[in-house]
Amino acid sequence: MEKFIIQGGKPLSGEVRISGAKNSVLPILAAALLADDIVRISNVPHLSDVTTFIDLLGRLGVKTSPLQDGNIVFDPTLIHSYQAPYELVRTMRASILVLGPLLTKFRQADVSLPGGCAIGPRPVNLHVDGLRAMGAEIEIENGYIRARAPEGLSGARFCFETVTVTGTENLMMAAALAKGVTILENAACEPEIIDLANFLNHLGADIEGAGTSTLTITGVSHLKGGEYAVLPDRIETGTYLVAAAMTRGRAKLTHTSGGILQSVLDKLHDAGAHIELGHDWISLDMRGERPRAVDIDTSPYPGFPTDMQAQFMALNSVAHGAATIRETVFENRFMHVEEMLRMGADIKINSNTAYSRGIETLRGAPVVATDLRASASLVLAGLVAEGNTEIHRIYHVDRGYERIEEKLFKLGANIIRVPASVDNAAA
Repeated sequence: MEKFIIQGGKPLSGEVRISGAKNSVLPILAAALLADDIVRISNVPHLSDVTTFIDLLGRLGVKTSPLQDGNIVFDPTLIHSYQAPYELVRTMRASILVLGPLLTKFRQADVSLPGGCAIGPRPVNLHVDGLRAMGAEIEIENGYIRARAPEGLSGARFCFETVTVTGTENLMMAAALAKGVTILENAACEPEIIDLANFLNHLGADIEGAGTSTLTITGVSHLKGGEYAVLPDRIETGTYLVAAAMTRGRAKLTHTSGGILQSVLDKLHDAGAHIELGHDWISLDMRGERPRAVDIDTSPYPGFPTDMQAQFMALNSVAHGAATIRETVFENRFMHVEEMLRMGADIKINSNTAYSRGIETLRGAPVVATDLRASASLVLAGLVAEGNTEIHRIYHVDRGYERIEEKLFKLGANIIRVPASVDNAAA
């Protein structure tokens, strides 16, 4: 199994290009199922989750070109299967996003209950309840969601009990081809929701209110093909900014936007970072100073993103002062803390709250990644630790970060990926 070896202690400095957003491209790939012609998507990151999703679309009958230079072409006109099997869906929760498109376009879908990171329950009941409100007949049996809509879906008013990004995306796609008007209340407002709505509207959908808590979707009879570029990844952007901040370095990130992660920039400013914004770039400079610890409460957009919580935990572990991080979105999302304690961090957990006191430096140690964002936080911790840090199970980080070791190397980090064969031979 591959691992990273990081020799820490070097301030980062340099320029790196940000990839397309993982959390945007996956629903856009699912939405391509709705088109009646070829779809071309650019700024697609080369991630294991993207590869898995493309494999899933291929299983359904979608013909795809190889992913090359961030570009991919889809031909959804040959779809012949309406089942998303367990062996693919079990590795990635986002696979449930094919449920709405398959059901609304082909009036049937069998989708395995999803897997993915073990960071607490993310129930599918809101997806199911919303589709039932639109007239779907749904049974959950033998680990599958079996949905049918013999007469097609119809517009409905549905209020989400809690804010859910994938639930909002699934029902938005289902409503795009439903008869009549669908109103989704208490909808998610993330930039990735806006990106999906823009993509669907580009293909001919009629969606209003994206970026607000109320979406109004007027169903259309069909969607055409088209070309679309995925927005930049705000979580990757935030991760590299934190990496520069906690190493007391500086970095310029290109092909990104400050407008999609204002809450993160605000916290970095509170930590002492000097930030400048351009049309498609962000620069951060710590001017050699140690960051200040910052308090954080995670919450749905436009609040502080839960996907940046672990990275700021790493920053606080070496920052000046004490801080509190309260996780309100997902349970079990402090699993990285135990590994950081192995590196000397001073962190205590009480329920959904972490209390940390920064120390001057961490110590390198062998650690194990437990989920996507936890793996990123351990990489960041390794960048500031004395000695060598070995990070195992790095397949987690490959789910959401494109060539993270190459980009960090460009910023001056001493990080290498050790292939499984080399690792086994050394053992």
